[in-house]
Amino acid sequence: MNTFNARLGLLLFFIYLALYSGFVGLAVFAPGILATTPWAGVNLAILYGFALIIAAFALAILYGLTCRDENSSKGGEA
Repeated sequence: MNTFNARLGLLLFFIYLALYSGFVGLAVFAPGILATTPWAGVNLAILYGFALIIAAFALAILYGLTCRDENSSKGGEA
């Protein structure tokens, strides 16, 4: 496995972990904040949940676009 791909995967994982930890932390320690309705009567918990789903897809796309093929660094054909 390419070390660049592994490091990139870990970096993106920790970014998502921070986002998810923020959601869980709010749910555990400040549930009143998640109950607020900042937009169109939809509470923050729902908006944050959708944002987590979108972030997961965005990070997966970013990983797929920036991953390096093992053969490309060796000059071989894919």
